[in-house]
Amino acid sequence: MAMSINVVGLYVRDQDEALEFYVDKLGFVVHTDVKNGDFRWLTVQHPEQPSFQLGLFKPGPPVHDEATAQTLHEVVAKGAMPALVLSVDDCRASYERLRECGVEFTQEPVERFGNVDAGFRDPSGNGWKMIETQSDARAGRSK
Repeated sequence: MAMSINVVGLYVRDQDEALEFYVDKLGFVVHTDVKNGDFRWLTVQHPEQPSFQLGLFKPGPPVHDEATAQTLHEVVAKGAMPALVLSVDDCRASYERLRECGVEFTQEPVERFGNVDAGFRDPSGNGWKMIETQSDARAGRSK
């Protein structure tokens, strides 16, 4: 029996704000944007990874009551959720490009564990690590 992960969800405070960030700043594309009453199913995907979707979900009914939704907003805003990882070919170049697009970084590129990584947060507070992937050619040389 074949199984695969198709959608991973993030809690966001404002879906339109999140959509603008992920599409206009990070370069994702909209996969699905549909409403059912007040509930909005909004997913984006990176154009180079079409089999995987990132759900941008707002806590609230019908999944959460108002108190739970408020707690989730607060926890996300504090950066308490586990960080997601964005793989890039060149962390320093990606850092400069994304910074020029208005992405606010929490950590400039740093070399550690044989790679270069940087950190940023989305407008809701979700943390991201941007990690440079090593190509076969680069893996053999020290940085």
